[in-house]
Amino acid sequence: MAFVAKTRLDKIFEVGILLKAANGLIEIIGGILCLLIRPETIQQFALFLTQDELSDNPHDFIASHILHTSQGLTRGVMLFAAAYLLSHGIVKVVLVIEIFYNRLWAYPGLIIVTSGFIVYQLYRLSLGYSFWLVALTVFDFIIVYLTVKEYAVQRQRRGLDPAPPTKPAPRS
Repeated sequence: MAFVAKTRLDKIFEVGILLKAANGLIEIIGGILCLLIRPETIQQFALFLTQDELSDNPHDFIASHILHTSQGLTRGVMLFAAAYLLSHGIVKVVLVIEIFYNRLWAYPGLIIVTSGFIVYQLYRLSLGYSFWLVALTVFDFIIVYLTVKEYAVQRQRRGLDPAPPTKPAPRS
């Protein structure tokens, strides 16, 4: 039986995990590019992109950071980035596919994996602020919350958890 969004919360959950899958696909593409592109090629491209700006303004913040970052790339860094991106991307895509096939084990899998990402992202944030990392961390918190809620709904639908207690009707 495939996952079918029935409630508003289900639909929000569905959109969230589709975004998670898209993020996973982008990571997979990025990981493949890290394997295929040599660091020297990236350095040459960064130099091409920044040379005009740096000749006009040698202290340009963005251009100098692009150039500095590209010069720090080595084959080892690229291989680490590829392994990191490919492993995360593949895990995310597989878990989302399994959730759409309504495999119950994928819900706690997504919760655990995403929580691990949150811990790492919080560590990275402790080293330095990044708007995008904050946004990604908030998104991941929302995904974990929605997955926990949806997991409880799926367990209840399958009779694995008793129905939540209902409030007694007020006495008049």
